[in-house]
Amino acid sequence: MSNTYTQVHLQLVFAVKNRRSLIHPSWKDELYKYMAGIIRSYDHKLLQINGMPDHVHILIGMRPTQSFPPICYP
Repeated sequence: MSNTYTQVHLQLVFAVKNRRSLIHPSWKDELYKYMAGIIRSYDHKLLQINGMPDHVHILIGMRPTQSFPPICYP
């Protein structure tokens, strides 16, 4: 089909084990840069990243060439 457009946005939330406040403000920007690099390495587009000391929210534009990863529960 010509002129087909696919847009996939995902919101990812990563929480620290037991929701402990372990993400220190002094290095959280480095953590966000590291996570952004992983997202870019898969050729996805980082739209927003932010969080609190106990969790991180990430909004990405996912390329449709990659399948969704399986959901893993602890």
